[in-house]
Amino acid sequence: MAGAIASRMSFSSLKRKQPKTFTVRIVTMDAEMEFNCEMKWKGKDLFDLVCRTLGLRETWFFGLQYTIKDTVAWLKMDKKVLDHDVSKEEPVTFHFLAKFYPENAEEELVQEITQHLFFLQVKKQILDEKIYCPPEASVLLASYAVQAKYGDYDPSVHKRGFLAQEELLPKRVINLYQMTPEMWEERITAWYAEHRGRARDEAEMEYLKIAQDLEMYGVNYFAIRNKKGTELLLGVDALGLHIYDPENRLTPKISFPWNEIRNISYSDKEFTIKPLDKKIDVFKFNSSKLRVNKLILQLCIGNHDLFMRRRKADSLEVQQMKAQAREEKARKQMERQRLAREKQMREEAERTRDELERRLLQMKEEATMANEALMRSEETADLLAEKAQITEEEAKLLAQKAAEAEQEMQRIKATAIRTEEEKRLMEQKVLEAEVLALKMAEESERRAKEADQLKQDLQEAREAERRAKQKLLEIATKPTYPPMNPVPAPLPPDIPSFNLIGDSLSFDFKDTDMKRLSMEIEKEKVEYMEKSKHLQEQLNELKTEIEALKLKERETALDILHNENSDRGGSSKHNTIKKLTLQSAKSRVASLKSSSR
Repeated sequence: MAGAIASRMSFSSLKRKQPKTFTVRIVTMDAEMEFNCEMKWKGKDLFDLVCRTLGLRETWFFGLQYTIKDTVAWLKMDKKVLDHDVSKEEPVTFHFLAKFYPENAEEELVQEITQHLFFLQVKKQILDEKIYCPPEASVLLASYAVQAKYGDYDPSVHKRGFLAQEELLPKRVINLYQMTPEMWEERITAWYAEHRGRARDEAEMEYLKIAQDLEMYGVNYFAIRNKKGTELLLGVDALGLHIYDPENRLTPKISFPWNEIRNISYSDKEFTIKPLDKKIDVFKFNSSKLRVNKLILQLCIGNHDLFMRRRKADSLEVQQMKAQAREEKARKQMERQRLAREKQMREEAERTRDELERRLLQMKEEATMANEALMRSEETADLLAEKAQITEEEAKLLAQKAAEAEQEMQRIKATAIRTEEEKRLMEQKVLEAEVLALKMAEESERRAKEADQLKQDLQEAREAERRAKQKLLEIATKPTYPPMNPVPAPLPPDIPSFNLIGDSLSFDFKDTDMKRLSMEIEKEKVEYMEKSKHLQEQLNELKTEIEALKLKERETALDILHNENSDRGGSSKHNTIKKLTLQSAKSRVASLKSSSR
């Protein structure tokens, strides 16, 4: 009895100690995960768990997003997960997304997983037309996306129609031109073939480097009103705050970089921005929802913190990550070079093997032809020998008949002819015998000549037979493989003793190695700048090529605005913002306050 009571008490105690949990579903750009979270967990506990699971260390760019009444919100790190205004129905769903964007993706995004998540998110935003992308740039971006997914272009594998099921271009771009899917695929593939040799992370980074200069890249838009009640759009991004006309999200009317803003706050629905210059009056906006003001403030604080962080020396953690990334990049580059050398050696060995097989086949054909020629020569010689023998026998027979005729003529001459008639008849017979003997002599001579000719033909046939046997002997004794430098057959990659140059590859990076790597990186930057002009020429060429197929009536407002910006030479996001910030802060504030529809 006492034991049963103790057992129940122990079970009750164990039950009380087990924390209550709830299920959370995390949706990333390419996967879904589920976790059991404790009721007391704060946003940071869940966020850290997700980052550890993904192996992500550049956590400052990301957040957990959810939706409240059609309004986007982000999980707060210092607040309990269930204290947020989220659905209590399990599993509770959050989207793991980039909350803040870098100014320069190549310099700031260190980890490959970070680059990949940004690539997937930006690609989706472009395809969903949340980021405007001109048609020619869309084709170029699509070619990098194909390189990232399929690797190097191989005509024998990537045949016509292999992109038929891929979503690579915004629907707006497809509808704007009288072009079939095959025509789009042809243009994407033409650029895709030029990206040969780029690894997945390199292709994704090239994608981001092009996308980050699009006007709507990384901008969060919010509907606001100024003091006069004019409807405007507030854009928040990595560079600062921008004021847009609602009909034009490409070109801001006014821009304020973060280094000119001292403080940002809100009270109820009023949003206040205080410039760094205290002599300039603050300017205020109103938004329709308090929740939107909170989101604006979060994005402003986060973007400003990252803006200031970029302008300071890297923290020890970031320095370590960049050093590891450089070493990893160097290791991958050496590995790619090793694989490229192995592939080249394998291809050379295969080419040599094919050439040897071709030559062996050719020699076999020559040997077969020589055998056939020899057999024909032997048959001809036998035939000629037989014919010569027959002719010789015929000549002997004719000679014998000629001798017999001569004997008969002599016998007739010696015979006494008693009468004149017998004499006449005898003379006639003699004459006929002489004619016959003459013919027989001529035929015998002709047959003798023919026998001599057949003997000569037989001799020539035997000489041809001797030459054919000699050629067959030469082919049989010729070496099967031509003398050449030995090409080592490629060994399977899993054999540990395989060396490319006799020594095993070393990844011990000394100072000289790092200096060399730095010089190579600088060289790559210079080469990239040189390629930019070529790239722009290609984009302009494609734009000109497809311009004739454009349906002008299907152009959207953003298409028209982008073309106008291009004509003015201001289609680059950074160029536009730079021009606007060259104005004095006072003139911009005055313009903002007086702006009206």
